Amino acid sequence: MSDPALAAPLGRFHELSLSTPDIRRCVEFYERLGFAQALTGDVWTHPYGALTADRIVIGLHQNPARESSVTWVRPEVERLGAELERHGYVLEYRRTGTEEFHEIALRDPAGQLIRVLEARTYSPPAREAPERSLCGEFAALALRSTDFATTKRFWEPLGFVALEERESPFEHLALTGDRLNLVFHRVRALGEVALIFAPDVPGESSLEMRLGRLSAAGVEPLRRVPAELDPETSALIESPAGTRLLLLDVEL
Repeated sequence: MSDPALAAPLGRFHELSLSTPDIRRCVEFYERLGFAQALTGDVWTHPYGALTADRIVIGLHQNPARESSVTWVRPEVERLGAELERHGYVLEYRRTGTEEFHEIALRDPAGQLIRVLEARTYSPPAREAPERSLCGEFAALALRSTDFATTKRFWEPLGFVALEERESPFEHLALTGDRLNLVFHRVRALGEVALIFAPDVPGESSLEMRLGRLSAAGVEPLRRVPAELDPETSALIESPAGTRLLLLDVEL
């Protein structure tokens, strides 16, 4: 699993796949934030929607049996699964039968589910996706980790580059990727996966301004932020399905 010679990274980031019992409420929530709906196909038999803004896509799955995941897409999924196993990764499942939509899954050291699909499940939005949502500039996905060293060994062969650990604005390890940045942390209140947003333009799109835009759209932050965060430079909002979005006024 630590072999840096892995020649088949995960592919192109596809979506943050989230399970929800009420897809309509979630779609309306993200639309209030400024996300645009993408055109979805008929791959899934359960209700499914995809919304995008900036560089992030939220895939909403109204299927309690489908666990939330960070999802990539690339051809030759079966071949990728075999290569991952040769490098010591353990697959959670492999669905590559002749009558199946091909996908594989594995888990990172903290248990986060990672999926790779053979093809996209949505097309570009009917209207142009906004460059930014009301939350600001999408910065990274925040994932839980209890061991940064183990996390780094797992993710780096998959196409990510680890930066130095930092204490500000909270203790974290950032990994940069081609189209997606990941931030690993120990802030329990952020949940297993959260979205992090930075100011649109430093100094010109302060946290107060963004919260004002959100309030006008009918979205209010949680009253308290975790003890690990500075309430002067951070705020949390929560989707109807419980996913948290962290708005920061400082750089990661």
